[in-house]
Amino acid sequence: MIQKTLPRIRWRLLLTPWEQMDWSLLALVVGLTVFGGLMIYTTEVHQGIQYSLQHLVLAAAGVAIALGIARWPYDLLLQWHWGIYALTNLTLVVVMLIGVTANGAQSWLQIGDFNVQPSEFAKLALIVTLAALLHHSPASRLTAVVRVLAVTALPWVLVFIQPDLGTSLVFGAITLGMLYWGNANPGWLVLLVSPLVSMFLFSLYFPGWLLWAICTVAIAWLTLPWRIVSAVLVLGANIAAGRIGIVVWNLLKDYQKDRLTLFLDPEQDPLGGGYHLIQSRIAIGSGGLWGRGLFHGSQTQLNFIPEQHTDFIYSAVGEELGFIGSIAVIIVFWAICVRLMAIACSAKDDFGSLLAAGMLSMVAFQVVINIGMTVGLAPITGIPLPWMSYGRSALLTNFIALGLVESVANYRPKKQRY
Repeated sequence: MIQKTLPRIRWRLLLTPWEQMDWSLLALVVGLTVFGGLMIYTTEVHQGIQYSLQHLVLAAAGVAIALGIARWPYDLLLQWHWGIYALTNLTLVVVMLIGVTANGAQSWLQIGDFNVQPSEFAKLALIVTLAALLHHSPASRLTAVVRVLAVTALPWVLVFIQPDLGTSLVFGAITLGMLYWGNANPGWLVLLVSPLVSMFLFSLYFPGWLLWAICTVAIAWLTLPWRIVSAVLVLGANIAAGRIGIVVWNLLKDYQKDRLTLFLDPEQDPLGGGYHLIQSRIAIGSGGLWGRGLFHGSQTQLNFIPEQHTDFIYSAVGEELGFIGSIAVIIVFWAICVRLMAIACSAKDDFGSLLAAGMLSMVAFQVVINIGMTVGLAPITGIPLPWMSYGRSALLTNFIALGLVESVANYRPKKQRY
């Protein structure tokens, strides 16, 4: 079998150079990554550290990897997706046993002088696995949706108990986005997130929870079989979720509770959990329209925002390049998402389309949450800004994902190019 497969792979590689690639997507990502290196440098210029150099060196390696993957036929992953899934879960189990703890989460494996975060690569493994499942069985059937949720559950639990709330939320966004792209009924997706909404509304605002419960019961009645039974089960699930929410809240660590609530009123703990957000908002607000200029932001240069080179890199953009620079970054991310959507629509098969849709879901969710948390519109969840935040595992994962999507573009029919 292997002897027959390898010559076919070599032949396809020779016939498929890079002319079908989406060069505009690659250019946008490379430009954003280089810009991210510049912004990381401005946060460390007076501290004598070299995160920006590491960022750019790994980015160069990431571009090379992406170009190599772009020539590799992506549909070969259909044969390997269960092996990828098994290896991913194995590494997540190993993290639980011998992982390194940092910032309250046991999420890293130490390999020599480097710390590797397997949960970042698990995002990509989940995209590949769900794309293969939905390729064979579209989400238009409830059985296919249940299968997808079951496959997602194992890595999600392993990441959540590290505990890594941010990455587990990304898993949820990837799953919902790919189910939608895989022709799942939108009403089913609302029902899937309804228990999570009930967990928050039940104790915070009971009238709001009651209205939400009525809406979910109506959706169950309209979209699920056995209407009466389904409506009763959905109502029971929302009631149970509301009760469980109180228990889960008591199980969360203090820093996790702070991340979920302090964005609403960071001044209640200005020197503790709310410090990051307060300083981030001051930095962005002080930037004005055009910003204070590179290397001239007081909050950034005087290190008022701890670990600004990672989760809060957008605050450096806001302070030193102002509203114009901040909007420009958002426009670039929007353009990246547009190109990902174009590739998803022009792919030669459902597997390739779903790979692009999965990456789109991952990137869009992380951008919205990261920028939202730096300006106080979302909880602080530790989600990095793709290609801009410092983080070796995250950056490499994003470039591997880019390579897969470029492979989808490279092998699409010429007449379907956008």
